[in-house]
Amino acid sequence: MSPIRSTTKRPPTKKAFWLAMLFVLIAIIGLLYVKWWPYYHKAFTAASKHSIGSSILGMEQDGPSWHSALQYAKAYFKSVWKAAVLGILLGSLVQVLLPVQWLYQKLGKAGFKSTLIGGVSSLPGMMCTCCAAPIASGLRKRNVSIGAALAFWLGNPLLNPATLIFMAIVLSWKFTLLRIVFGLVLTFGVSYFANRFAGKTEVTGSIANIPDETAEQAPFLTRWLKSLGTMIISVVPAYLIAVLLLGAFQSTLFPVWVSGGIAAIIVFAIVGTLFVIPTAAEIPIIQSFLMLGIGTGPAAALLVTLPAISLPSVLIVGRAFPKKVLAFVVGAVVIAGLVSGLIGAWIL
Repeated sequence: MSPIRSTTKRPPTKKAFWLAMLFVLIAIIGLLYVKWWPYYHKAFTAASKHSIGSSILGMEQDGPSWHSALQYAKAYFKSVWKAAVLGILLGSLVQVLLPVQWLYQKLGKAGFKSTLIGGVSSLPGMMCTCCAAPIASGLRKRNVSIGAALAFWLGNPLLNPATLIFMAIVLSWKFTLLRIVFGLVLTFGVSYFANRFAGKTEVTGSIANIPDETAEQAPFLTRWLKSLGTMIISVVPAYLIAVLLLGAFQSTLFPVWVSGGIAAIIVFAIVGTLFVIPTAAEIPIIQSFLMLGIGTGPAAALLVTLPAISLPSVLIVGRAFPKKVLAFVVGAVVIAGLVSGLIGAWIL
């Protein structure tokens, strides 16, 4: 007969505590350099010029081309490469530094509390969907629930405090309020129901049976390099190909001759869900489209869908979440974009 295992929650060891503190320190230093300090200065630019730069999209309507692919990829990666490196680094470190028992206790259950913590934890990150995706994948590998990992992934781009401030200055408080409402719905509501939609998401067995770092025999450096190598192999190729593909078809995906109406809202809701942009790039994109005469309905659809997810970010997290959950999230983002577009056409 097998011995009965204790279900008592074991407190984290002193080693696990210091490893967790190391992760927090690396995250703070990385975010300060990549996000917080640059955004602090960008806020002054937004306030003085009512702009945070030009649209990353090329407005030439010359059809798909290799030139468009390279130009967009160059502009995109120039903007995000530091955050992308940080995202991959943190995504690998979360698998070897944070105590797995602690993560399971706080974020492993399928209830709303875990989803709430995951979403709130995303606020300091301020990352775009592709840069947050490796961290969300790393969290899933450490027994974090689907709802909590999704909330972290969606909350980073949708509830980015800096982007909301820029949006209020450059666009209007109405656009900002619309973004906040749908950002909250997607980050906390859709993530929570995705938990339910996926069925059983909690780790089988008692928490006492979940190994922590002290039980792992391989040296830390070996485990981290393995985690980092796996992350790079699974992330970088699909990421590069998807960005090039979307860049090549950008003029086809965003037809500037579309003026408005329900058909335009539908098109922009779907395209915005698939397309990939850097953090806050939806603001100058929307600003340029409005100047070209595209209605507030399609603009409001892009307001929600462009930052939320993208084809590359879905590919990055593809192995971390069940396919039906990802399909549910993609569908929810498109629907949120449609509703946002209809509201935007009415009140903006």
